[in-house]
Amino acid sequence: MDPILEIKNLCIDFKTNHGNIRACDDVSINFYRGDIIGIIGESGSGKSTLASGILKTISAPGKIANGEILYHKNDGNTIDLLKLSDQEYSKLRWTNITTVFQAAQNVLNPTLRIKDHFIETAMAHNEKRKLTKKQILDKSATLLRQVRLEERILDSYPHQLSGGMKQRTIIALSLLLEPDIIILDEPTTALDVITQWYIIDILKKIHEETRITMIFMTHDVSIIGSVVDRIGVMYCGQMVEYGKVEDVFKKPSHPYTYGLMNAVPSLRDDIASRKAIPGYPPNLLELPKGCRFGPRCFLCGDGICKSEEILVKEMFEIENEQLTLCPAWKKVKEKCL
Repeated sequence: MDPILEIKNLCIDFKTNHGNIRACDDVSINFYRGDIIGIIGESGSGKSTLASGILKTISAPGKIANGEILYHKNDGNTIDLLKLSDQEYSKLRWTNITTVFQAAQNVLNPTLRIKDHFIETAMAHNEKRKLTKKQILDKSATLLRQVRLEERILDSYPHQLSGGMKQRTIIALSLLLEPDIIILDEPTTALDVITQWYIIDILKKIHEETRITMIFMTHDVSIIGSVVDRIGVMYCGQMVEYGKVEDVFKKPSHPYTYGLMNAVPSLRDDIASRKAIPGYPPNLLELPKGCRFGPRCFLCGDGICKSEEILVKEMFEIENEQLTLCPAWKKVKEKCL
C-alpha cells in the first residue's frame, strides 16, 4: 500500500462566544494512492471540516490547532501541507489537489461562458504546463465528453445548464490539470436520485481510466457502498472506524457504524426491520463523560464506555487493516454479527 496522504492527529477548533468547539479531534488516517476513499457520518460529524483542513480553507473563527498532513508527491518528495504558506499551497490547488464541494454548481460565475471558466482556471495555475488557449479548449472538450456532456456546452452560460450538468461541468473542471487527488464533498447533494447515480457512475469510470485518488465525503451510506475501496466513519469530530469497505459494511466494529448500516433500507429484507439510530449527536460544547456515542449506544447500558479510563484517543487495528475507536468492539461483533 502506497499512502498519498497521511493525516496525523489533526485538530481543528472553532472559537465561539460560548466556548471552544473542536470540530476535528485528533483525526489520524491514511489515504492510499489510487484508492477511492469514502468518509461517512451524519451532518455535523466533521466531514466537511476535515476536507477544509486538508485544503487549508478553514476560515475564521476556525483554525487548525494541531497535526500534520503529509502529502507524498509522485516525484518522491513529501510535504507537510500545514507548514505551507497560503501562497505556497495555492500552487498545489488544481494542479495536485482539487475539490468538488457541496452544491459546487453555485460557484460558476453566471456572467462567464463555460469555456471561460476552463481558460481562467488553467491560466491561473498554468506556470509549468504552459498550455495554449487552443490546448485548454481541446482538453476541456475531451473532459466534457468524459463526463458525458457535449462540446457545445463550452459556449453555454451556467444558467443554461441543469443542476446535474453543472455538477458534471465542475467535475470536468477539477480534472483539467490532472491532479493527484480530488476531494468530493457531498457532490450529489440536491440532485435527484437518477442524476446522483449517473454522476457516481461517471466518477467510477473516470477512476478506472485515470486511477486518480478520490476522497468522497457523504452522509448517504447507500450512495458510496459500491464505489469506494476503503471507508472511514466520523462521529462528533472523531474518526471512529476505518477499513476496507467490505469489512466495515459486513463486520462493523463500532456501534455507530453498525447503527448506520442497520438504518439503510434494503430490497432484500423487511424495511420495518431497519431502525434509525436513537437520539441526536451531543453538543460539542457539552460532550458526555466517556464515549461520545455512549448516550445513543445499545452496548452502553452496563456503563462500560462511561468511564474515561477506558477511552482511547486514536483508532487501533483489530484485524485485516480494520481500525476502530471502540474498546468494546468485540461485543459489537458478538451481538450484531
